[in-house]
Amino acid sequence: MLLLITKAERGGAQTHVLELLRLRDRARLTVASGEDGFLLEQARALGLETVVVPQLVAPLDPRRDLAALWALVRLLRQLRPDLVHLHSSKAGLLGRVAARLAGVPAIFTAHGWAFTEGAGRARRLLAIWSERLAAPLSAAIIAVSDYDRDLGARLRVAPQARTIHNALPPAPRITLAAPRPDVAVRFVMVARFAPPKDQALLLRAAAPLRGAEVWLVGDGPELEATRALAAELELGDRARFLGSRDDVPELLAQTDVFCLCSHYEGFPISVLEGMRAGLPVIASDVGGVGEAVVPGRTGLLVAHNDVVSWRLALARLLDDPAARAAMGRAGGERFDAHFTLPHLLERTWAVYREVLDRRR
Repeated sequence: MLLLITKAERGGAQTHVLELLRLRDRARLTVASGEDGFLLEQARALGLETVVVPQLVAPLDPRRDLAALWALVRLLRQLRPDLVHLHSSKAGLLGRVAARLAGVPAIFTAHGWAFTEGAGRARRLLAIWSERLAAPLSAAIIAVSDYDRDLGARLRVAPQARTIHNALPPAPRITLAAPRPDVAVRFVMVARFAPPKDQALLLRAAAPLRGAEVWLVGDGPELEATRALAAELELGDRARFLGSRDDVPELLAQTDVFCLCSHYEGFPISVLEGMRAGLPVIASDVGGVGEAVVPGRTGLLVAHNDVVSWRLALARLLDDPAARAAMGRAGGERFDAHFTLPHLLERTWAVYREVLDRRR
């Protein structure tokens, strides 16, 4: 079986694929990407075969895309997998065409759609028509949220998609957040520093709130601009930039509230990390976020790009430790009930079996 994704950098879709590698005791897995990086390194550490397809890039580039298509056809004919599981838009599009040419059934998981918020009109139309053309080439389509499943059905790009939510392994007991009386309340966000994530909004919302610290975990093109904003807001030690980390569960155990102020999302794994750690979650009410966060019970949902609403939400939990504790407990219970790995692995394996059984 081949798992293919456009980028290998650390991110939600890559974490999803990494968790699927736990199926390696049931199938022989190969992992391919357009670049080397986090995901392929982790796959090799597990003893799996990895392949870099350098022609496969995220930006639209007709010449390279055609080269990537034929490189994928050659790879599939060489590996002769029983099926290929595709992740991310470009790998999903080119991979389905290549799979049809190579006679391999293709499953596509949509980790959000390329035509959702943030895309210009021309890109949205191109993405919609590309997905419509690729849909009949799919043996199955999986969405990571009901929001994306319903959007795909409404726009006729995934009329028969099914939802399999993202999931994570349970947290070791020592990483569950513990009460920390008599210190500043720490609001933490784990995300790549890129425009859709908008860590700057969190800094602006928290700046006037005495007793609030902001911890930012991640790296990316907007990091330096966000650092500059923190200096401009005179946040000083109240804003901590912690970089890309391998010890996120341990960091979350030192914080009080998980935040995600994205402008658009599919079903963010980072929110599940916060719930798993026993933290209340404040998140933008976009995409499938509301399928994880229950407003008033496990956290708060806030209009995206609204600094005043965000400030009010932060202030509410800043001043109410009892609410923080209750929401954190409820979030941990909800994670345990709905978003642990067996849900992801067994439902995904069932799709694999269904596709393979249809070919017999």
